[in-house]
Amino acid sequence: MKKIKYNLTFNIIGALMLLLVLFGSSVGVIGYSKFTESLTKEYNDSAFRTADTAATLIKADNIQLYLEQNGENEEYKTTLDYLNVLCEKQGVTIIYVIDVNRDDYKTFRSVFNCVSSDSGYTPWAIGVEKNTTNEEYRRIYIDIYENGLEKATVVRSKVSTSAVPHITSLIPLKGEEDGAVKAILCVQRPMDHLVQGRRSYMYLVGTLTIVMFLVTSVIYAVFTKKYFINPLRRITDEAGRFAEENSIPGDWMDKKIGKIGEISALARSIDSMEKDTIKYIGNLTAATAEKERMGAELGVASMIQQGNLPTVFPPFPDKTEFDLYAMMTPAKEVGGDFYDFFLIDDGHLGVVIADVSGKGVPAALFMMVSRILIKERAMMGGTPGEIMEFVNNRICENNPADMFVTVWFGILDIKTGVIISANAGHEDPIIYRHNAAVDVIKYKHGMPVGAIEGAKYSNFEMTLGKGDMLFLYTDGVTEATDTSEKMFTVNGITKTLEDTGLLEPRKIVESMQSAISDFVGEAPQFDDITMISLKFSGAGNTLRVEATDDNMEKVMGFIDGFLDSEKASAKTKMQLETAVEEIFVNISHYAYGQETGFAEISISKEGENIVITFADSGMKYDPLAKDDPDITLSAEERNIGGLGIFMAKKLSDDMKYEYKNGMNMLTLVKKI
Repeated sequence: MKKIKYNLTFNIIGALMLLLVLFGSSVGVIGYSKFTESLTKEYNDSAFRTADTAATLIKADNIQLYLEQNGENEEYKTTLDYLNVLCEKQGVTIIYVIDVNRDDYKTFRSVFNCVSSDSGYTPWAIGVEKNTTNEEYRRIYIDIYENGLEKATVVRSKVSTSAVPHITSLIPLKGEEDGAVKAILCVQRPMDHLVQGRRSYMYLVGTLTIVMFLVTSVIYAVFTKKYFINPLRRITDEAGRFAEENSIPGDWMDKKIGKIGEISALARSIDSMEKDTIKYIGNLTAATAEKERMGAELGVASMIQQGNLPTVFPPFPDKTEFDLYAMMTPAKEVGGDFYDFFLIDDGHLGVVIADVSGKGVPAALFMMVSRILIKERAMMGGTPGEIMEFVNNRICENNPADMFVTVWFGILDIKTGVIISANAGHEDPIIYRHNAAVDVIKYKHGMPVGAIEGAKYSNFEMTLGKGDMLFLYTDGVTEATDTSEKMFTVNGITKTLEDTGLLEPRKIVESMQSAISDFVGEAPQFDDITMISLKFSGAGNTLRVEATDDNMEKVMGFIDGFLDSEKASAKTKMQLETAVEEIFVNISHYAYGQETGFAEISISKEGENIVITFADSGMKYDPLAKDDPDITLSAEERNIGGLGIFMAKKLSDDMKYEYKNGMNMLTLVKKI
């Protein structure tokens, strides 16, 4: 059924049928109307002529006399005979005269009633009273008697079960003396010829419509199908073949299609489309292969770039003075941002963050050259300003693409927390102080590296206190844009740091990345996003380890080493070792749930006291808030938990807890 519905041949035949039906219907309706109107007029004129003739036979002034004598009057009988002859000769159905009741015009009395022999009607006797046929007749009676209507016609052209189609003509019978209406003369003429004529006419119209349909179908079969349908079908078949095979045909379409202009033009268009498509497919195949090759090369370039950035954290697990974490998220397969950190010597850490102009492979190549030059020159010694001047001049010597890179480079003295840095047009660093203050460090910037040969770079000194954190970033962070074109800005960084708290560097960077993602929403990333978080813990008496039982030996070695240097007694040493073990086990088992975090242990001597502080960024928990276990009860009767902290409290002289900057801080004091 679907194929028939969308078949062109079927649609054309259907359209022709519809047009012929509309044409035949229009002709039939118009002809029917005009035919009926013409014959009705003819019947009406004939009926009036008969009525006029009948009126000459009747003396209107004697109507009431006829009724009073009930027709027993020679004049009445003679008139009735004349009317009967007229009825038969004129081929009318009924000639009748009525005297209408003028009170309401709803009844009348029969005066004369003549019917033809073949009408099937029975004549009314004189004086018989009848009801007015309907409201139409009643209005005509009123108009004749009261309004001077000279003639009226009632047409019944539709066949019904009660009567044949007829037309009734009505005229008034007026007195000769006063001219008043004495009665109404009615002539009813049959209209069977009208019905038969109309039926014959409709048969003729229907027959002509069918003949025209057959002739049109033949014309379509002989001409339209040959010159239109078949060529279009060949074009359709060729289009389908090409869609499946995508190959050049044996013969082009314009050689197989007739000369009808539009169809020939369509065939040439199909040929042109196939030629262009084959050419396009060839070009697309080559372009796709080239794109896949470039994609593979970009993948390798991304792997090389990521492999050249340090990604192992903590990078220097033996260095307890600091901890850092970094992240670079490129906007494309490869990025122009980079970071680096390296030990220049045992006491100095070099830290670099940079942003190359441009994106993609050129920026990545420029980035790798810049990174290597900075690190290699830094290992030779010198201040950050001197190192930047050297790198800038080397890049300017051979920079045909006129690219440049903004760089922040600093050297941290891991013993003192002093950082000497040079800024080559990069974003200002931020220090998150251990007292929760956030400082944006602003000082004079130099030109981006590679911009101007011979540019000078000044050194700037700042100090990280114990627990302070340095946060470095590229403009991909501050210029991260949401769907309404608003930027994250430096204020977004400082607010996120304040909301996050002074956690370990990894969590700081991850929280910042999450805040940026929430801010931009569905907006695309247009620039590389790079961040470094560096936390300074201070030299000497702080150990930072992963909070697992495997690091227990390292923790105990750290504590014993300090106690030995302070010549603590064996008893004090044993008590502190037991307390430290209980607290560290508590952190490793419960602080981070199913995850793994870090524990930071600091030890110092304050007067006659040994002070040990444990810090972790796990879930907030005050172990001193819990009631001590009742040790008078048996092990089976006591509640589980709390015994380790209880032992630590008993083995120390003082213990206190505070939650500060997102860290649990538990401090125990032991007098030696």
